[in-house]
Amino acid sequence: MEYRSVAQMAEKWGLSERSVRNYCAHGRIKDSKLIGKIWHIPENAQKPERANKKKDSLTLLRILREQKAAKMTGGIYHKVQIDLTYNSNHIEGSRLTHDQTRYIFETNTIGFENEAVNVDDVIETSNHFRCIDMVIDQASATLSEKFIKELHFVLKTGTSDSRKDWFAVGEYKKLPNEVGGNDTTLPEDVADEIRKLLTSYNNLSSKTFEDIVAFHVAFERIHPFQDGNGRVGRLILFKECLKHNLVPFIIEDNLKLFYYRGLKEWDSEKSFLMDTCLTAQDRFKEHLDYFRIVY
Repeated sequence: MEYRSVAQMAEKWGLSERSVRNYCAHGRIKDSKLIGKIWHIPENAQKPERANKKKDSLTLLRILREQKAAKMTGGIYHKVQIDLTYNSNHIEGSRLTHDQTRYIFETNTIGFENEAVNVDDVIETSNHFRCIDMVIDQASATLSEKFIKELHFVLKTGTSDSRKDWFAVGEYKKLPNEVGGNDTTLPEDVADEIRKLLTSYNNLSSKTFEDIVAFHVAFERIHPFQDGNGRVGRLILFKECLKHNLVPFIIEDNLKLFYYRGLKEWDSEKSFLMDTCLTAQDRFKEHLDYFRIVY
C-alpha cells in the first residue's frame, strides 16, 4: 500500500493540514498510521465527511428566526446581532465598544456621555443589525447578485459615503480600489467577475466549509464595492454556513491579523485562513453549547 503525507492529502482533498491531522487522530481515515510524529495516509483513502454538519439542518436557523420574530433578548439571536456587528465593524475601524454596540441594539438609542462618537459608526452599526436580519430571513435562498447588492445598500444607506457623488450605494464601485496594498478587480470588470464567481459557486453540487471560505477569498479579491466589502463578505459567510448546515462563525477582532494574513496567503497556504476560520467556528460552538443548541 502506498502512503501520502498530511500535506499531500490536504492538497488533494482541499482541506487544511490541521483538519487532516485531526481526522487521523480521531481514527476517521482508515489505515492511517502514526510513525514517530508523522501521519502516513493511504493514497486511496476516502475524504471523511465533516463532523461539523448539524444533526438537524434547521436547528440553529429555526431558533434564530423564532427568537428574531419574538424579539427575544438574551438568546443566541441577541448574541449574534451584537457580536457579529461589533467584531465585523471593529475590524473595519469602528471605534464603538462592544458595550456601546449592545446599547444601540438593545435600546435603539444613543446614550454616550462626555464622548465624541463618529456618526457613521452609529449608522453602520444600526444598519448592520438590519443586514443580519436579512441574512436570517433569506438564509435558505440561493446566493445572488441581487442579494449581495441589497446587503451593501442597507449597510451604507445614510452614511456620509452615501452622499458622495462617486460612491454608489448598493451598486458596484465606480473607481479602482486596493486592499492590503494589492490591486483588486477594475470597476468595468466587476459585474462579469461577480457573475462568474456566483455561477461557479452555485453550480457546486454541495458546499463544504472550504468552498464557502474560498468564495469569501475570491469575493474580497474582486472587492466589488467602493467600501463595505469586508462586512458584506462576512455576512455572506454567515448566511452560507446557515444555508448549508454548517456551524457558522464570527471573525473576532483579536483574530483580525490572522484573518488578513490568511486572505493574503490563500494561494500559497490555505491552512492559514482555514485554521483561523475553524478557530472562530470552535468559539461559536461554545456559544451553541451554552445555549444547548444542537449542531
